[in-house]
Amino acid sequence: MSDSNPSQRADEDQNSPVIAQGVDDEPLMGTQRDLTGRLGLIFTALCIAYTMFHLLVMNLFPLETWAYRLIHITGGLVIGFLGYSALSQSDEPQGHRTAVQARSMPEKALLTVALVGTAYAFAMVAIAWLGKWFLGAANPPGFVFSSFGIPLLVGTIAAVVAGWLYSNRDRSHVYEGDWLLAIASVAVLGYILFVVGALRLRAGTAMAQPADMYAAAAGVILILELTRRLTGLVLVVIVSVFIAYSFLGPFLPGFLNHRGYDAARFFTYIFTDQGILGAPIAVSSTYIILFIVFAAFLQASKVGDYFVNFAFAAAGQARGGPAKVAVFASGLMGMINGTSAGNVVSTGSLTIPLMRRVGYPAQSAAAIEATASSGGQILPPIMGAGAFIMAEVTGIPYTEIVVAAIIPAILYFISVYFMVDLQALKLNMKGLPRKELPKFAVLVRQVYLFLPIIILIYTLFAGYSVIRAGTLAMVSAAVVSWLTPHKMGPRQILHALDLGARMSIQMVAVCAAAGIIVGVIALTGVGARFSTLLLTIADQSQLLALFFAMCISVLLGMGMPTTAAYAVAAAVVAPGLISLGIPVLVAHFFVFYYAVMSAITPPVALAAYAGAGLSGSDPMKTSFEAFRLGLAAFIVPFMFFSSHELLMQGAWLDILHVFISAMLGMFLLSASVIGYFFGRLNIVLRIILLAAALAMVDGGWLTDGIGLAVAAAVYAMQRMGGQGRAAA
Repeated sequence: MSDSNPSQRADEDQNSPVIAQGVDDEPLMGTQRDLTGRLGLIFTALCIAYTMFHLLVMNLFPLETWAYRLIHITGGLVIGFLGYSALSQSDEPQGHRTAVQARSMPEKALLTVALVGTAYAFAMVAIAWLGKWFLGAANPPGFVFSSFGIPLLVGTIAAVVAGWLYSNRDRSHVYEGDWLLAIASVAVLGYILFVVGALRLRAGTAMAQPADMYAAAAGVILILELTRRLTGLVLVVIVSVFIAYSFLGPFLPGFLNHRGYDAARFFTYIFTDQGILGAPIAVSSTYIILFIVFAAFLQASKVGDYFVNFAFAAAGQARGGPAKVAVFASGLMGMINGTSAGNVVSTGSLTIPLMRRVGYPAQSAAAIEATASSGGQILPPIMGAGAFIMAEVTGIPYTEIVVAAIIPAILYFISVYFMVDLQALKLNMKGLPRKELPKFAVLVRQVYLFLPIIILIYTLFAGYSVIRAGTLAMVSAAVVSWLTPHKMGPRQILHALDLGARMSIQMVAVCAAAGIIVGVIALTGVGARFSTLLLTIADQSQLLALFFAMCISVLLGMGMPTTAAYAVAAAVVAPGLISLGIPVLVAHFFVFYYAVMSAITPPVALAAYAGAGLSGSDPMKTSFEAFRLGLAAFIVPFMFFSSHELLMQGAWLDILHVFISAMLGMFLLSASVIGYFFGRLNIVLRIILLAAALAMVDGGWLTDGIGLAVAAAVYAMQRMGGQGRAAA
């Protein structure tokens, strides 16, 4: 047999076509710098140290909670300000301004104020800590912290404004103002860590000190500025609205009215574990960064390329093959990397051109990629970090959440697969030629590259902690690479640690910003008042209350990364649903799905816009197409609301019945959306088939029977001839 011939096998492996190379490499963002030389080495060392700090604390050297989370945020701020500019960067080389005369007077004035303010604040913090370390002084001299706050706040604001107006657009250069913002971040950390014991007692009360307020306010400004650089203005605007709400409450009508808060109480409360240091950052500093580093190890060992090549070998030759590959590969990669738009950019750069090649319109290709990548956020076991946040917020065991997510995720992806397949059938599309695809027989012999994922799932369900399971999976990714040409040695491991820090910075900023919103909700009590509003609506119709909750979840998530979108929706909407008598797990899954799907919901659909940028299609039309393809995700939450069996709640026979019924409903829904059943459908038959699909949402035997009867009638009409050949 040929397989027994080692030389022939080696030749076969070498000659096997490879489609995916570097598919999960992180592209440079518009504001991201590309530091080289000595500066690049310093930045890389900071990133490696940041990742190693988290891994050591999580696994070997536990640290006090507030201190750990504060260092997590501050490290993210330092790396973020050095790695990302306030303005979009240019790939064209630009001359650095080295002479002071090259700067305008306003810029020099701003930088001088920023330098004096941040340097003075840093010096005061240094005096406090040096006195504590070397002299045993529990408290510094009175002038240290009494004069610390205003210079810090003024210097921080001056550095931020200087960055907005005068940042260099050269990717290889760090603007001077950004160094000062990094220093300000360390000063905030140093102060809060020094007074953390007392701050726990006085934060959010009349006992809060002016220095507490100034440090917290500077910290909030730093977080919002980094969030703006990494994600744009949308999340910053939403957070700013919530901050303004804290002060404007007395002037607002109805359930939005509250007594209002002064700056000292507000900012000191926000910088506690009820706000910025709360659940989002708790998850970001443990589970999210752990699994981002795991993804970095997969990327460094080229396992991500293998996943995509395996999918192409298995499905690339089928009709519409590249689209089916996108459904599976993008879903898998999206599950790991935790961001829909980012996954579209990485895997879509490969799948979208190939979809165009086999006949998909540009708009459809981009929409399919966006829909699949967004679906990765609901795919267990990682769920783009959503499962970990849900476990943190609800107290429900992580494994229970993962099990509950299985059927809804299957329904979503099977629906997208049906739509892709029916569209390919309708348009008579072919797959890619077999000679251009990786050889399945070759890739099957490397199936051990799936071991890191298998080990992760096994250890999670074997009772290991999430942190231990993630660490073992990370180590296994490095070990498995030793069986491939991309063996991970010390250099590659350091590269993965560096990459993990760079990939995690956006999540750090987003979770910290989301923590501000969560803190405002807790401080003002608007979440409880929203619950009362939902109860009032539910007196008229519980379905109307759920629809209202769906709209709010989608609106809150528009323009925000998935993690922040769910964290905010969980604080605002989920308590209202629970007050309606909906089980905690069902309520949180309900808002989670709609927060995730905000990435493909017009008019602000980040994942669809990213796909449109790659395909050259119209962004708005692409977002509507993605919404259409992902329609199942907007129906599935109502399905598991009416049939908790879809979340694995109940007897196995009932779960099986509802699952099969829902699968058939997804097929009918897909046929209706695409306009192809066992032949083309006219508009009347599409509406009838949609009604049949919705009839199967309920999960009852009667509605299932009605849905199947209607579907059978449509099939019979098509077989009889006339309607089935009608134009769509």
